[in-house]
Amino acid sequence: MSQVIAIDGPAASGKSTVANRVSETLGIPYINTGNMYRTVTFYLLNHGIDPLSPDNKQIESLLSAMDMDYRKAPDGIFRIYLNDSQVADSDIRSPEVTASVSPVAAMPEVRSRLFELQRHFASLGLIVMEGRDIGTVIFPDAQYKFFVTATPYARALRRLNQGGETPENSTVQEVADQIAERDRIDSTRAVAPLKQANDATFVDTTDMTIEEVVEFITSRVK
Repeated sequence: MSQVIAIDGPAASGKSTVANRVSETLGIPYINTGNMYRTVTFYLLNHGIDPLSPDNKQIESLLSAMDMDYRKAPDGIFRIYLNDSQVADSDIRSPEVTASVSPVAAMPEVRSRLFELQRHFASLGLIVMEGRDIGTVIFPDAQYKFFVTATPYARALRRLNQGGETPENSTVQEVADQIAERDRIDSTRAVAPLKQANDATFVDTTDMTIEEVVEFITSRVK
């Protein structure tokens, strides 16, 4: 059994914030796999890759030359490094990256490369890892599994409140539609689709505060 707290869920469900708080509460590393896919998306876009018309050979070449790691930064927090440079949130949470991350994440070459990296992080000891396929594919033997979600309306509001990820003047309905399309892509992709693991605890965060969700999860881990 892997010493992993697996937190899965759809876009804007609050799982990243929750996972970060859980790691702080328990004093263990937090691995944000969503940010890993965003980093790959940022990397590929910067090399002229069109996610809707990808050149598979070029992508394979770029991925083989890519060095990505989670390291403890000078502030003591584990952060993503791409080719030895710390990745900035502003780079990977732009509207352009947000719009392209789902098709990039559906690429078998990308998933294979990141699967290898994500499994490696179990060597850090007990960790919190969140994403869409942690409890089903990456660590099906994770000791703790949670599936975090919320209503589409609540998730759209959260995404708007995050800032920077949506085009200026976006409406709640427009963001909800974008989230629904991402859910469709993530849930129907051929490789590692988004779904709840059979042995995962379901957590509906629609009417819960962050503190309540963190307490719910940490109390079960403790």
